[in-house]
Amino acid sequence: MKKLAALYTCHNRKKMTLASIQSLQQAKNKLVYDLDLDIYLTDDGSTDGTSDEVKKRFPEVTLVKGDGNLFWAEGMRKSWNKALEKEKEYDGYLLLNDDVEIYGNVFDQLLAAHRYCQDTFNIPGIYIGPTEDKIKGELTYSGSNILNKFLYTQKRLAPNGKFQQCDLANANIMLVSKAVVEKIGILSKGYAHSMADYDYTLTANKNNIPVLVVPEYCGHCKNDHVDKYQAFGNKSFAERKRILYSPTGLAYTSYLRYMRKFFPYRYPIVAVFGWLKLYFPNFYTKYFINR
Repeated sequence: MKKLAALYTCHNRKKMTLASIQSLQQAKNKLVYDLDLDIYLTDDGSTDGTSDEVKKRFPEVTLVKGDGNLFWAEGMRKSWNKALEKEKEYDGYLLLNDDVEIYGNVFDQLLAAHRYCQDTFNIPGIYIGPTEDKIKGELTYSGSNILNKFLYTQKRLAPNGKFQQCDLANANIMLVSKAVVEKIGILSKGYAHSMADYDYTLTANKNNIPVLVVPEYCGHCKNDHVDKYQAFGNKSFAERKRILYSPTGLAYTSYLRYMRKFFPYRYPIVAVFGWLKLYFPNFYTKYFINR
């Protein structure tokens, strides 16, 4: 791979976004080999001056405007589609969260995964760079293997010095080969915020496309998933409904879509649980969350 498009989306996280872009460029500048890297950023209606500061500090970045209602998945789709509009053909597409500070090994790790994948499976694939919380010393995002499809239990894969194949993955750092896009397209429509990366990697596996976690950590970021059930039962019905359907809350609509597509036998259970969360929150949290 010699030509890559890095894809971002952001909303009112100026400091994080700038730090991530800077770390990406620093990683690229450390390379001893040539790599053509273009950066696409969808600013989803930020009001904190993100776009202006990006233009000032990184004028080479292609900025795409959002209206504030794209969230992560649709924002990334917008960046990806913008990259696909270019006459230049990219060898791969590097999806990045704007809160990830990227390590200098990221390109070596991801491109080594590409070579390994072609040598081992004879086809290109998707490559996941794990991230860590440097303060806590913990794995934050990576690929995962499904332990039980009915219970939907997973084991997240920490880097172990080897390439590891996984069932699904987070796209905090994810390199997608051109051949993969030609076969399965980009992130699916119908997901506003979460689940789109899980959908994409599960779709890849269904199409016999390898999804590999690289041997080393490639960046650091915190796990920003908060406990959405904290004091859930004390909230009003209207507030519970808002949280249930919010793209950054429980994302009920996206989750139902995801379950129906990949785990259809769980779909009726998930639908009922959504009803329990809304109408009987204390019962749900007592017997299904706090056990």
